Amino acid sequence: MEEKQRGSFGGAIGFVLAAAGSAVGLGNIWRFPYLAARDGGGLFLVVYLVLAVTFGFSLLTAEIAIGRKTKQSPLTAYKKLSEKSGFIGVLACLVPFMIMPYYSVIGGWVVKYFIAFLTGHGADAASDEYFGNFITHQTEPIVMMVIFLLACAVIIYMGVSGGIEKSSRIIMPILLVLVIGIAIFSLTIKKTDDAGNVVTGLQGMKAYVVPSLEGVGIKEFFFVVTDALGQLFFSLSIAMGIMVAYGSYVPDDANLVKSINQIEIFDTAVAFLAGVMIIPAVYVFNGTEGMTKGPSLMFVSLPKIFAEMGKVGDIIGTLFFAMVLFAAVTSGMSVLEAVVSSLIDKFNMARRRATVIETIAALIIGVIVCLGYNVLFFNIKLPNGSDAQILDILDYISNFVLMPIVAIATCILVGWILKPETVIDEATKNGERFGRKGLFKVMIKYVAPVLLVILFMISVGIV
Repeated sequence: MEEKQRGSFGGAIGFVLAAAGSAVGLGNIWRFPYLAARDGGGLFLVVYLVLAVTFGFSLLTAEIAIGRKTKQSPLTAYKKLSEKSGFIGVLACLVPFMIMPYYSVIGGWVVKYFIAFLTGHGADAASDEYFGNFITHQTEPIVMMVIFLLACAVIIYMGVSGGIEKSSRIIMPILLVLVIGIAIFSLTIKKTDDAGNVVTGLQGMKAYVVPSLEGVGIKEFFFVVTDALGQLFFSLSIAMGIMVAYGSYVPDDANLVKSINQIEIFDTAVAFLAGVMIIPAVYVFNGTEGMTKGPSLMFVSLPKIFAEMGKVGDIIGTLFFAMVLFAAVTSGMSVLEAVVSSLIDKFNMARRRATVIETIAALIIGVIVCLGYNVLFFNIKLPNGSDAQILDILDYISNFVLMPIVAIATCILVGWILKPETVIDEATKNGERFGRKGLFKVMIKYVAPVLLVILFMISVGIV
């Protein structure tokens, strides 16, 4: 009866698409490609893939199993497993609460660019001042943020099967078709440079997938590993409470191991294809230097490239930002759900009331984030050396401080207090085969905590 009141996924496919949709967000679309370009292309890909099937798999499995075993959201699930572990749930719920406002702001930026290309103003979006003028405007970013936030809120308001699962079944296939289509187009691009040489998308693809060990010593390789490790949090939606919440809606008779394998494959494939979409095109027009532009790649560099393509650039730009918007919504709604489900379970709230309360909170903080680029503008240095405004501070605290702490605490809880068998038994309770059982035990007890402590020390500037 409890499961019916909370809601549940109608089946394994709905869960996989929803979880994959959560994982395939802005972190995959813009962060993965520029990290790959910066960290030696294929070298980053190999390291990321190894970590995905070891470290990522272990934490993903642990969180989903915790959710299904307790049938609780992150805020209450950890305490149900162990009375002294309630603080993990509080931190795991605080992460999505902090992420939702600024994610909605960035989602609003995507809405702005999608509208610009859809209405034939792609050339305007390619100008040097466009992005800066937009985010420093006092009202327009707030309007766009509200549009994005409401899109996510409406889906969550409609419930688990009627909102999250139903929308994921529609959006994810469209998203995949757009990603594959744009990736194929990106490989066909060519341009003659000033020296008369023809530069092609396939050459950019080679720069993306062929490992480059030039100038890579032990120190540099170590940073590639930590970059890939940090990216896994975004790519798999781990340590945000999301997978615990989604796991709590998975039916008991679903094959958890098979579903987790499918989420891994789907997510890694889209992350790779995001690089195929972006890197060859950037390489053709801007060379290897343009590939490492970082966060500005999507909102500054790519519109310029679409503008250089002529009329077809408006079409490709529209499709690209439609795809990014779909990815942002599937992730945004999962971040929102992590908090809403926590309010439902902790305070026995009705879904609709919980959704309204969290949406209002995200809206208020989101407005403050928008104003951080104009009325409330300031600039400070973070412990990792980067310049920061309000958005960056929220991002730093949630992603670089709280998420590693949640992940470390989860490893200690599962690996040493409850023992790995708790998760393994939950994942195999219908007689399923757990193919990476030995790997899971070693990763969750020893390797993952060590890697996470190192990542945390780098993030807060200790190392």
